[in-house]
Amino acid sequence: MTMVDLNRMTREFLLGESKKPSVETYIQSISETLNAIMPRSQRDTRRVEIAKSNLHEVRRHCRKMQEQIKVLEEQVHVLEENKEK
Repeated sequence: MTMVDLNRMTREFLLGESKKPSVETYIQSISETLNAIMPRSQRDTRRVEIAKSNLHEVRRHCRKMQEQIKVLEEQVHVLEENKEK
C-alpha cells in the first residue's frame, strides 16, 4: 500500500511545483534580465541591444511554432474523428 504525502501534494499545488515553466516564461525572464543590465560602455550597450533583438526573434519564432502545433493538433483531432466514423 502506498502512502500519500499530503505535504508534498499541498506544496506542489500551492507553489505550482508540479508544472515545468513554459518557453514564454523563460523568454520573459531573459527579457527582464536584459532590461535590468546597465551597460558601462558602448560595446556593452550594443551587445545588450543585439541580445534583445535576438530574443525578439526567438519570441516570434516560438509564437509561430505554437500556432503550427495548434493547427497540427486540430488536424490530428479531425483525422481521429474521421477514423472513428
